[in-house]
Amino acid sequence: ITMDTSTESGGSDYGIRPMQGLLMSLGGCSAIDVLNIMSKQRQRVDDLSITISGEREENRIPSLWKIIDLHFEISGDIDIAKANHAVSISIEKYCSVAETLRRAGCTISWTVTALHS
Repeated sequence: ITMDTSTESGGSDYGIRPMQGLLMSLGGCSAIDVLNIMSKQRQRVDDLSITISGEREENRIPSLWKIIDLHFEISGDIDIAKANHAVSISIEKYCSVAETLRRAGCTISWTVTALHS
C-alpha cells in the first residue's frame, strides 16, 4: 500500500491518504471479527466485501470522521439474522478501530446483504 496526499498538500496524488487508510483499517478489523464469529455460528462464508463511506468535519483542522457507513455483502450459506448479529457485535463490541472512532465522536452505521451461493 502506498500512502500519499493531494498535490495541494505537497504530494503526488498517488496512493491512499492516511484518513482513507483509517477507513480501510475499520473494514479490516471488522472483517476479521465477522469471519471469526460466523465460523463459530457454523455459517459458510464464500466471500465478504465491505463498502465504506464517510463524512469528515468541515472547516476544521484536524478534520475528524464524523459519520461512517459500512455495507457488508456476505455470500455463502448464510442466515441473515446471524450475519447481522456478527456485524453488530463486531462494530459495537469487538472492533478496536470502531471504538477508537466512536470515542473521537464518530457515528458508525452499517447494513448487511446476504447473497446465497
